[in-house]
Amino acid sequence: MSGNLVITISRQCGSGGRKIGMMLAEELGIKCYDKELLALAAKNSGLAHELFETHDEKPTNSFLYSLVMDTYSMGYSNSSYLDMPLNHKVFLAQFDTIKKLATEESCVIVGRCADYALADFPNMVSVFICGDDKDKIARLQETYQVDAAKAKDMMVKTDKKRSSYYNYYSSKKWSEAKSYDLCINSSAVGLEGAVKMILAFAKEKQAWRNR
Repeated sequence: MSGNLVITISRQCGSGGRKIGMMLAEELGIKCYDKELLALAAKNSGLAHELFETHDEKPTNSFLYSLVMDTYSMGYSNSSYLDMPLNHKVFLAQFDTIKKLATEESCVIVGRCADYALADFPNMVSVFICGDDKDKIARLQETYQVDAAKAKDMMVKTDKKRSSYYNYYSSKKWSEAKSYDLCINSSAVGLEGAVKMILAFAKEKQAWRNR
């Protein structure tokens, strides 16, 4: 089994989770995969990159949409795969890519059910980042140059999509404490504080496993 350390970051919209992931990766001297994971999954599976952008952390039950878009699919050839709805093919490709990454290198992976994909991976640390609404809204306003109402709408809709995606594909509940190793409120400790906590936790988890 690989000895690579993989830290997975699930996050509320506006909580700074992606930034925390990037800061963690920089501190550890490893890569952080967010949107980059989509390109890798497309390359590994033969599916068009645009499909991953369309389905990114968005579950769909539209069978008609899957039938229409399925003409773009390539790669796997067994009958069970060919009969699979497109959204499941996209998830499976990401799932496989996440597992492949974990065996090849230490890294940080943001979103995309990475903690579920690596549930049996001994050196995985799963983290959920939340935050106070006022801070999340303010961060979104600054990032996207929108007013508070637009930022709040963006926050609510994005979290709903992420929750639906996670709950649809995994056996756990998004944002529920028992689904993760560590839950941190970035409003309480700041982004740098969150990074320090995750690094300390990862060290302790490894030490506990090696007892």
